[in-house]
Amino acid sequence: MKYIVIILLLFPMFSISQDKLEGIVLEANTNNETLPVVGANVYWLNTSVGTFTDLDGKFSVSYQPSYKQLVISYVGYKTDTLTITSPKPITHYLTPTSSLDEITVTGRKQTTSKSYLNAQNVSTISSAELLKAACCNLSESFETNPSIDVNFSDAVTGTRQIKMLGLTSKYILITTENIPSIRGASQAYGLSFIPGTWVESIQITKGAGSVVNGFESIAGQINAELQKPTTDDQLFVNLYGSVNGRLELNTHVNTKVNEKWSTGLYLHGNLRDKKFDKNGDSFLDVPIKRQVNVMNRWQYTNPEKGFVSFINVRYLNDQNQAGQIDFNPDTDRLTTNAWGSEIDTERFEISTKFGYVNPEIPWQSLGIQFAFSTHSQDSYFGLNTYNSNHNSVYSNVIYNSIISDSRHKIKTGLGFTYDHYDEFALDAKFERSERSAGAFFEYAYDNLDKLTLTAGLRFDTHNLLGEFITPRLHVRYTPWGKSALRASVGRGKRSANIFAENQNIFATSRTINILNTNGNIYGLDPEIAWNYGVSYLQGFNLFGRKADVTLDFYRTDFKNQVVIDWENPQEVNFYNLEGDSFANSFQIELNYNMFERFDFRTAYKYYDVQTDYTSGRLSKPLIPRHRFFANASYETEVSEGEFAKWKFDVTYNWLSEQRFASTQSNPIEFRLPEESPTIGTLNAQVTKVFSPKFEVYLGGENITNVRQPDPILGANDPFGSNFDTTFVYGPIFGSMYYAGLRFKIK
Repeated sequence: MKYIVIILLLFPMFSISQDKLEGIVLEANTNNETLPVVGANVYWLNTSVGTFTDLDGKFSVSYQPSYKQLVISYVGYKTDTLTITSPKPITHYLTPTSSLDEITVTGRKQTTSKSYLNAQNVSTISSAELLKAACCNLSESFETNPSIDVNFSDAVTGTRQIKMLGLTSKYILITTENIPSIRGASQAYGLSFIPGTWVESIQITKGAGSVVNGFESIAGQINAELQKPTTDDQLFVNLYGSVNGRLELNTHVNTKVNEKWSTGLYLHGNLRDKKFDKNGDSFLDVPIKRQVNVMNRWQYTNPEKGFVSFINVRYLNDQNQAGQIDFNPDTDRLTTNAWGSEIDTERFEISTKFGYVNPEIPWQSLGIQFAFSTHSQDSYFGLNTYNSNHNSVYSNVIYNSIISDSRHKIKTGLGFTYDHYDEFALDAKFERSERSAGAFFEYAYDNLDKLTLTAGLRFDTHNLLGEFITPRLHVRYTPWGKSALRASVGRGKRSANIFAENQNIFATSRTINILNTNGNIYGLDPEIAWNYGVSYLQGFNLFGRKADVTLDFYRTDFKNQVVIDWENPQEVNFYNLEGDSFANSFQIELNYNMFERFDFRTAYKYYDVQTDYTSGRLSKPLIPRHRFFANASYETEVSEGEFAKWKFDVTYNWLSEQRFASTQSNPIEFRLPEESPTIGTLNAQVTKVFSPKFEVYLGGENITNVRQPDPILGANDPFGSNFDTTFVYGPIFGSMYYAGLRFKIK
């Protein structure tokens, strides 16, 4: 914290030593009127040095003799590039595009991008990047991204769990179009409820997020932007099949109802009804699964009056069966005939977004968000029953404006959240309601030259967590061209839904204990943590090709945490933290366009995640200290007038040893070593594009056929005292190959 303060104090010293170029930007019109253009972008070509025009159309931007070309742009006007030889004041007139001839600009769009100007450390993944792998749902959308770790939570349910900065997804705010969506009862399986083809782009933010989105974010935020009816294909069909028995169909149908209204019907269904037991432990390697997922999306656009609105209605039915290969739920459910599990989920949700931009004062806008969802899960794991019902209401009102000029922006508003939980676990009923109301204010300073700063503060009152303040600060400083030095600090607070977030505890024979009884939620206190981070992004040319390198370090310090203690192999214990718990994450990433249409991305990541358990300070189980990542993609050249094209993508992941929770008190045949072996997996995909309408793809995951031997402890006696499915560090199924096709009509 001390170093962040020193950096902030030094920022002004770095930004006052340069000359300034001043000027005014006006509109060129035929009415002999002199109208200032407010909020126009003014920047030096091939640099990140720039600014905006103020209410009078005036600007002031740093000047150096090496700066030769000044770019002036604004939506609705022709972009002009001026040659500047000295810092003399200028007056420039922008021409409205309505008087211009039509032009076509083509280029190769990056599938993953990072901003040099944003105060937050944000990476954007486009839909084109998602197509590089078998992206069947959101939990499978991060295979080609080094910032997110993906692994299985247990050896029976097939649930993929993501981690960021060494922390699991419960510490990440996961939103759909900036509305919190995967939380509470949907935390464990919710990522698999959003089909990959529905996603237009994903924004990954490291560190504490914006106060606008709430107080729960600790490690960062993942936001999924959905396809828009006005920009998505009129018809899109994706068929997918894999050797592990998975069949999937995605269909989008979009219709323009009139000039203002458009609607889209999004259908998703997947089925796996084949049984596989390649390792011969009598348990299914992958669960039997059925899912039906339907969304109707409406979009209203009225640019003349500044209105845009979205309405989403969605229904989901998801059924999973796991366990021993001979398990029959009709005769064996909750008996010792055979060990089995079923997870049946039904979910309904409706969400709306309303936006208004003042046509006369475009920097003033109002946004309203509202969402309601009801989530019902009936499930059992062997002899353990877990049922959950969660009703949720979320609303947020956001007002945007500027102070003086567009360099000083503000956001302020009010939010309200209601959650009602009704759970059955450990042969007991757990019921509670949570209500929170909050107000927030966020100030952003952005001169596009050296410094961008976003400072936010929110106050919330919560019926179980009390009244508290959440501060967040993000700073971006540009020391020289094509660079961005960022620092962030923020606080997060959340309720721990210990059963919904850790359902793998039921797939064991362990006794489940809650050791504290004085708190308001399961007898436990809320989780509170501070996140600190620094990041540096540098772009450069290497052998005449574009490249960039990113280094970042983040630390999360828990002031209170609900500790999940697996160190006694006969028990799993929940209790409040007494002592320290922290997560340190360091990452270095290189992106390089090695030659035309060939991109290479590689990263190294180091984790140090430790917690004070009742038995002493230990590193968190099943988190590798070291990870190496590499991804390469290539597209063949297309001749003019032809559509046939090939795309090739390869991804390699290597994980170092991972600590197992202690099994030393088990009988010797049920003991595990202290650490897992290292593992490396290779994924690849080839896509053949026959025309703008049709393409086919063929791929493989874990081509090297790495498999964890004996992933289930005590599999030969699933109702015995040593049965445990949670010691999973690598793939279980082995190599998995798939094929599919995509058809679309614009």
